[in-house]
Amino acid sequence: MPDTPSDLSRQKLIDEYTEIARLAGALAHEIKSPLSTIRLTMEVLAEDLEEPETPRERRTLEMAHTVVKQCLRLENILNEFLMFAKAPSIKPIPSDMNEEIRAILLFYSEKAKQKNIEIVDYLSSDLPKVLLDRDAFGSILWNLINNAEAAMPEGGQLMVRTFPVPDGVAMELIDNGCGMDAMTMGKLFDAFYTTKKHGFGLGLPTVKKIVEAHHGVMEVQSELRRGTKFTIAFPALQQLPSEGKK
Repeated sequence: MPDTPSDLSRQKLIDEYTEIARLAGALAHEIKSPLSTIRLTMEVLAEDLEEPETPRERRTLEMAHTVVKQCLRLENILNEFLMFAKAPSIKPIPSDMNEEIRAILLFYSEKAKQKNIEIVDYLSSDLPKVLLDRDAFGSILWNLINNAEAAMPEGGQLMVRTFPVPDGVAMELIDNGCGMDAMTMGKLFDAFYTTKKHGFGLGLPTVKKIVEAHHGVMEVQSELRRGTKFTIAFPALQQLPSEGKK
């Protein structure tokens, strides 16, 4: 059956978007190199002026520190944008989701103590394996943990739960922090939208793209002063033809 005009128009938009994304990623790469050169040059200048003796030298040192700080901020923005742009490029392998979660929670446990955050995990013991890109899944979990931490500046409880669902495996990450209002919820996955003082607004949009690249689904529920729950479900690994045969 030949493509309809609407199908052709939709494909044209997809192709144009893909090309724009590719060019934007290439541009970000090109900007990173001279930006790093500027930062390194300013760092050397700051080292040369470690002990300023005149008001002019003190002013120059202060400006050098400002340039270094802003270069680092721009580099972080570019790195997050590049991660956002390449999120669908994943290489999933059969994985035990619980194993990946435990490794990250163990690594985070010391910082959680420092932040007065109690980690509670309820990881189901009978989960089927799923196809995961382990690095990408780590990015998902770290991003959600960082958001939960930011929502609980005075400490609180972070619960991580896994359980089987009809078509696969689900993970819930629940905090009892400040929560979000309806307006924030509506813009949560918009690129460059953030409520954080030092955020870039690319974390959750990247998470959503990674989840979708795994053919998963993501939901969020939140209430002001009550907390937030993120639920992510991944399809289970299809049973191999040879499995179950003796």
